[in-house]
Amino acid sequence: MNKILMMIMLTVALLTLGFCYADEIQQQLIRQNPCVLKQTCHECIQTPTCAWCAQPKFDGKRCFQSNINSNMVQCNEHYVNNPKNEYKILDSRQLQKARKNTNSYSSSVSSSSSSSSSAFKGSAASSSHDAVQISPQQVSLKLRINEAHRIAVNYAQAEDYPVDLYYLMDLSNSMEDDKEKLSALGNLLAESMRNITSNFRLGFGSFVDKVVMPYVNTMPKNLVKPCPRCEAPPYGFQNVMSLSQDTNKFAGEVQRAPVSGNLDAPEGGFDAIMQAIVCREQIGWRERARRLLLFSTDAGFHYAGDGKINLKVRQNSINMIFAVTREQINVYERLMQHIEGASAGTLSENSENVVDLVKDQYSKISSSVEMRDTASSAIKVTYYSSCLDKDGVLKQTNKCDGLKVGTVVNFQAEIEVTSCPPNRKDWTQTFQIYPVGINESLTVVLDMQCECPCENIGHPDYIEKSPDCRGAGTLKCGVCECDSMHFGRMCECDANNNRHGNDTYMVSGCRLNNDSEINCSGRGECNCGQCDCQARSNPEERVYGTYCECDNFSCDRSGGALCGGYGTCDCGVCKCIPGWTGESCDCHATNETCIMDGSNEICSGRGNCECGQCKCSEENGIRYSGKYCQKCPTCPGRCQEFKECIQCLVYKTGSMSPEECEKSCTIKPIIVKVAEGIILGVIGAIVLIGMALLLLWKLLTTINDRREFAKFEKERMIAKWDTAENPIYRQATSTFKNPTYMGRS
Repeated sequence: MNKILMMIMLTVALLTLGFCYADEIQQQLIRQNPCVLKQTCHECIQTPTCAWCAQPKFDGKRCFQSNINSNMVQCNEHYVNNPKNEYKILDSRQLQKARKNTNSYSSSVSSSSSSSSSAFKGSAASSSHDAVQISPQQVSLKLRINEAHRIAVNYAQAEDYPVDLYYLMDLSNSMEDDKEKLSALGNLLAESMRNITSNFRLGFGSFVDKVVMPYVNTMPKNLVKPCPRCEAPPYGFQNVMSLSQDTNKFAGEVQRAPVSGNLDAPEGGFDAIMQAIVCREQIGWRERARRLLLFSTDAGFHYAGDGKINLKVRQNSINMIFAVTREQINVYERLMQHIEGASAGTLSENSENVVDLVKDQYSKISSSVEMRDTASSAIKVTYYSSCLDKDGVLKQTNKCDGLKVGTVVNFQAEIEVTSCPPNRKDWTQTFQIYPVGINESLTVVLDMQCECPCENIGHPDYIEKSPDCRGAGTLKCGVCECDSMHFGRMCECDANNNRHGNDTYMVSGCRLNNDSEINCSGRGECNCGQCDCQARSNPEERVYGTYCECDNFSCDRSGGALCGGYGTCDCGVCKCIPGWTGESCDCHATNETCIMDGSNEICSGRGNCECGQCKCSEENGIRYSGKYCQKCPTCPGRCQEFKECIQCLVYKTGSMSPEECEKSCTIKPIIVKVAEGIILGVIGAIVLIGMALLLLWKLLTTINDRREFAKFEKERMIAKWDTAENPIYRQATSTFKNPTYMGRS
């Protein structure tokens, strides 16, 4: 009996081991060739490198890897569906500056121009036109799923590009002195901006707060005059002066603008910003101009609406500049991180530095370019550029700094369709790639190749009620799509006559390949040539696939979480959410975590970004370390670095000749002479202070000891000793008398 039980247990163990081994082989096969699992043409072409054979009565695997699989030879080329990515340029005007008359000159740049070359080259022309700062302007793409395609995008800042500056000012009572200073500096502000561009327009608007409780006092008398020094009733926003080239008018309008008041500390600035952005005709925003909205206040803001502001800023290509007082700068610096293209600067107490602030902020805005896009969640756009690096090595970045007028920057936009949207209407999408704050863009018309032509009515390989499907289904791309009452590869199974298939044909439909002898990967039951996968005890876990070869729980884990908690498990492979990558979705997909604040270099230029972390390099025996490879424990110090130059410049010694010293050493050392007497005096003072401290310590300890000794002597003298008999003392001998003893012998 024991032997029989042992044999049964051994058989079960061997079968379990066999199933596990077979499952591992199948998973390995899937990783090597993901095409083998795809059962329809659209599933096949949505898998990179896979092609589909729509040839009728084809015996091989219909979905195969076209680059390595022999099915390409077996399948008639006419029936092979293997769509390629297609790219066409629809509109490509060259980069050029604006021209207003026949004496202007056009400028152009070829797509091969280096990033540090000038974008504008003079050539005679007779027609006027607007500046072109991004090229090309429109392209079309046909992309397969998960197959990225890169397109070149060139940008150059045009010379004398128009600028619209709208000054939006808080005119609550606390900003009265700022208004006076701005009025005095109005002409200087206009003159300063005209030095940057001759095509400049200036406008002015003001705000106070929402005219409702609890923001303002709604008592009738307070609505007329909210404070003793107030000159006007409270209001939300007033467009005092629309954008105009008559900048001399600006100072007068600011001077005449009345101040008002409110109750709470925050102001209603967001309402004013929103109106200044969207009321384009009233404000006078031009289509082809850099739009600056300068927001000036000494107070905070009501929080509702910041998300909508970001949307409208992006849609209207506005560059927000927050000019706020020192007390508020931290708040607005955090706010600008959530508004595209925004910047912030500290305003002095009476706004006297406003001209310099505008110039500095405009310089920062115009000297950099940041590429963004309006692509949907189904489309992933990644940017690469060498910016101004002379080596021309591409790095993943969407922003370049240090630009000058005419400098060309070449970007490469890598576009990838990550998934086909459920709605067929969304398979064709149009989105823009644009430089932040510039009302120009590259329009991308994208067609997602989500299905095969033979899956649509009217195609020769689309046959309804096909004889090949026993008249119970539609033949699409060589395979049957059965009606609701039938199933099986050729719709040979009736839903009312479901049986276990043991014949060769039925069984073969439940096996991954001809070499396999296990039905349904050992994780399901073969019914009429199709697998019914087993259910799991955990309702969140499931086994699926044509051959039950897939599950959603066997993926790699990171930190104890399936797919690192940043993805979903699909057939043994982690599908990571945007921003994460890696086999277990534990790696950042971007290099942002490898770039130190204030720098544009990945890992400080001394390492590579792997899985969101810097792997520092070692060069010439010098090893770098730190989170951003910014540390160098083995690097020579600054003194060692300048040793030769100091020797030749100061002491006229060292290995460098005077000519080499003059040519190579650009530093200007400052010789600091220290008098010998001062040094000796310092040393002597240190010694004397030390001796004085020791003597003081000795004096204090001596005094303390003498006090303690005197106290002891005093207590000893006053002590009284009692010489009487000790009450607890007892004699060593005892005497007892016998009462009956009478003294007789």
